[in-house]
Amino acid sequence: MSFVPNDGDAVISVSTGSGNPAKSTARLRVRQSSSAKEKEAEISAPSTPGENENRFRFHSVWESAELDRLVSSEDADLETYEVTELRDGFFDALFLKPRPVQQDQDALLRRAERTLPYSFSEGHPWSVRSFLPKQWHELKGVVRRVATTRSGVRLAKSFIAFFVAFALCLVPSIRSWLGPHSYILAISTIINHPARTVGSQLDGTVSTILGTATGLLWGAFGLWLSMSTVESRIGYGAILATFLLVYIISIAAMRAYFIRLYQFVIAAGLAVTYTCLAEVSREAVPWEKLFEYAKLWALGQAICLVTCIVWFPDAGARNLAVCLNDAFGVMMDGLDIRKAQNQRTRRRLAQTFINLSQAYRDLTIDITLSLFRPKDVLALRNSLQGVVRSLLAMRPEPATYGRHIPEETDSPNLAASLPALIQTTILATPGLSEVNPDCMLRLAHLKRQAVHLVRSRLDEPTKALLHRMKSALQTCHAVLMDMSGYRRYLGPGEEIESNVSAALVELRHVMIEFDEADAALLEGDDLAAEFVAEVVEVFAYCRSVRQVATSIEAVLIQVNGMEQRKPKFPRLYLPSYPWKKALGRTNPQVRHDRGGVTATSFYRSFGEIAQLIQEIKSTEHTSLPHETELFRTGTGQSASVYSMGDPDDRLEKSAVRYNIWKVFHRLQGFEMRFAFKTAIIISLLSIPAWLNISRDWWNNFEAWWAVAMAWLMMHPRVGGNLQDLVTRALLGALGAVWAGAGHAAGNGNPFVMGAFAMIYMVPMLYRFTQSSHARSGLVGCVSFTVTSLALMNDHPRTTPLVTAISRGVAFVVGVVAAVLINWIIWPFVARHELRKALSMMMFFLSIVYRSKSPLTHYLPYITSWLMIVGIIAKYVYYDLGEAPTVQDIERSEILEGRIREGFVRIRQLMGLTRHEIRLRAPFDVLPYSALADSSERFFEFLVAVRQSALYFHPKFARDNDEAIARLLIYRRDAVAAVLTNLYILAGALRADRRVPKYLPSAAAARKRLVDKMAELEAEYEEDKYRLQPQLTARKKWMQIYSYSYSESLTGCVAQLEELERYTKLIVGEHGFDDEFEDTDTDEI
Repeated sequence: MSFVPNDGDAVISVSTGSGNPAKSTARLRVRQSSSAKEKEAEISAPSTPGENENRFRFHSVWESAELDRLVSSEDADLETYEVTELRDGFFDALFLKPRPVQQDQDALLRRAERTLPYSFSEGHPWSVRSFLPKQWHELKGVVRRVATTRSGVRLAKSFIAFFVAFALCLVPSIRSWLGPHSYILAISTIINHPARTVGSQLDGTVSTILGTATGLLWGAFGLWLSMSTVESRIGYGAILATFLLVYIISIAAMRAYFIRLYQFVIAAGLAVTYTCLAEVSREAVPWEKLFEYAKLWALGQAICLVTCIVWFPDAGARNLAVCLNDAFGVMMDGLDIRKAQNQRTRRRLAQTFINLSQAYRDLTIDITLSLFRPKDVLALRNSLQGVVRSLLAMRPEPATYGRHIPEETDSPNLAASLPALIQTTILATPGLSEVNPDCMLRLAHLKRQAVHLVRSRLDEPTKALLHRMKSALQTCHAVLMDMSGYRRYLGPGEEIESNVSAALVELRHVMIEFDEADAALLEGDDLAAEFVAEVVEVFAYCRSVRQVATSIEAVLIQVNGMEQRKPKFPRLYLPSYPWKKALGRTNPQVRHDRGGVTATSFYRSFGEIAQLIQEIKSTEHTSLPHETELFRTGTGQSASVYSMGDPDDRLEKSAVRYNIWKVFHRLQGFEMRFAFKTAIIISLLSIPAWLNISRDWWNNFEAWWAVAMAWLMMHPRVGGNLQDLVTRALLGALGAVWAGAGHAAGNGNPFVMGAFAMIYMVPMLYRFTQSSHARSGLVGCVSFTVTSLALMNDHPRTTPLVTAISRGVAFVVGVVAAVLINWIIWPFVARHELRKALSMMMFFLSIVYRSKSPLTHYLPYITSWLMIVGIIAKYVYYDLGEAPTVQDIERSEILEGRIREGFVRIRQLMGLTRHEIRLRAPFDVLPYSALADSSERFFEFLVAVRQSALYFHPKFARDNDEAIARLLIYRRDAVAAVLTNLYILAGALRADRRVPKYLPSAAAARKRLVDKMAELEAEYEEDKYRLQPQLTARKKWMQIYSYSYSESLTGCVAQLEELERYTKLIVGEHGFDDEFEDTDTDEI
């Protein structure tokens, strides 16, 4: 009979120490009629070397230990008396007594502390003790960055444009020409400041001018209609309110739906607010105010555009150069064996993966002047992400790899001795009545020889490969920095050579040397056919290093081509990013100025993951042609038949209804909620403008700035919190106070006011344009600008003190109103979003696991409830015997990258929870951090499954229908138990309800599966060793990847228990006596 491998676990493998003694005939256990229990316990104890070494199986010690730790043999080995049944699609769940979570809570939380994001190493933002030291540290950092980096250039550009506009408004003759609302000129330079690339500045100039034009035109139409007839004048306020409300709802929805239109809608909102709410009068419409506003805004944009182009212009390639420089630094750390498995290094690699995609989008979303062609940058991004992906998949250096093993017995007879010893030991007698100690000692000795042989042959090639990979990355780094023109500022040093061709030749040379050494081991007779676990660990580590070299080779080829195609002069490239995707993206400076970067990125990342997951879920399964009668249902119908009729007809009939439903469903999303909230706050704050009793003070105090400030402070994603409320309100008042102090100090002297502006606006512009508190900086800038220039105008109806106070109150009211409505109506609560994000991620992982699960090797034989296979499944299961196409690989890697980005966003979201005040108790982020870390490790195991399955062809698992039939129910139970746990845990987190105390034991199902495979393998053991004493090199190669495949699947089971325990820490555990838990025992 042909050999039947494990569930992808190995071509020749078996789990040691976990089998059923009643069934396994290949275990070293003494079975005698009189004292079987005593002798069996003596020989099968964990300390007995024969149990793990007699078989030379290469299940890792970690895998066997994990299964034994998760579930004992007594719990998993349930005697079935050889009775099996198909259960019509239902799986046989095992429920074991769980470990009490509360008893281990302290240990779990201590472990969780090691998983916290790096930002949590800093002091808490609400800590009074660390507040002043933190502010002093940040101040020194700001001064250092402004003085030594390009941050100072950006600050100078934004301040120059503002101060030019501000100075024009201070000159009396120019101010009289500009009009009473001259501050619009300075506000225009703040909103679209020039501290950005030239392409972004051009885009912002066009967008803000168009937005201003549409706002003024809509407001003018409303003013004309409200004054057109006598009847309309009676309803003057109602008409203007309706026009304002309709327009605000429209542009607020656009602001939420299309991030790219942010500058357009911000300018449009300010323009329509000014048109409808400034200088309100029922007698006549001051049309000149519209031309005044348009003139001032266009002049401000012209000042910003000239400043951006003339003063140290950034053509758009610098951000890409900075990103590439950081990426190569992180990749060099990933190649350092001492740092490669460090948690911070791996997280930096994941962040680099995201940054590379973002840098490419930023390059192609605007006009750029660069030596880099966008197509080349796209290919370079993909190549670098391939390096990052392979670095994350690189296995840790095994413990035996660096251990000294003497060469005293490097026997050439190792390959000849080992199979005979194994065969002699296993097949000594049918009952295995005794074990030869000398034989076992010699087995252990030969095992050490095998490890030394592999290590000695691969040690030098692997080290040379690592060295050349580092040199190759440094060469690519130098060439790309030379092309960008920023090598002198960013690095690397001049000592690094820039010869890509030579680096490519040298890398390929050491790759060939490694391949020759590897092939000599696999194809030669020096190594036995069956590997021990330590040997396979060394092979797996070295091969993962080799895969990194392949990805770096692709980078060298790409960089070499870019260098050869390098133009003599920079070229102008128009935006090339797809316009549909571009509507949801924007350039870096607008992302910063808009605020809420973390929340926005989080929602967008999870939306993209959900879209890809939906494609997997909606994939229609096609049954394979070789279905046998054995696995048909009782009715004779195939279990893999899913649909009736022509699917195209059904799609045509339901397409219209589905599109209608999709539109209405989308209208229920956060975008329309934001539009509704914005309309509420704008309407409520605008009411005094249209009432006769309040219109006078509204016009005198220019209270319309309260509405304008509320419009600026509203955000589609981020809600309000106490820190935002206090900081923004304080800076709104501070700007007015500082402007009043400047006016009082010089009694309205323009030079004194200019000096006060220089002192105040430099740090405030930095806060707005470069710090992480952009919107509070915007409040401070606008408050000072409006108040100071309003004081410079002569207002006969108000005093300077009243002007300063009224403007300050208007800004504070607008800020407070915006923060409160975001805080009250559909608020953004980071801790709730974190819990839901973890729930969604666990559900996503269940779909990915379902598409990767080993059960789907046998899809034709499984009932329909589990027969859903996604795009990634082609990686693992080779449907119809076909290898995955390039498109399949690309889509799988896209999903992998999206999920990695999702984990990065979850860690960023944890940081937002520190800024929220909780009335009941401080929010404990530890179990959430540990749950996210366990989920990420679960996903890493799934990635290892996919990569191993590329080389572990499942054809070897389909050679024996009898074995498939006997393993089917065990495989189904193993997969179903994992899926059930993930679904239950994800649902509990989503609904914030307790987790059932008893869940199906995935570890027990996995152990039963492994033990059943051991039993089947033992049945074929004699034939295999008699007929196949040596494996081919191909099958030796299979052992390496099937080892990783098996270990990864067991790792998923181990991580599943961690997911369960930390989920129970978050939402609680549901027991049978919950209704009595609050009962006072003293009264019973």
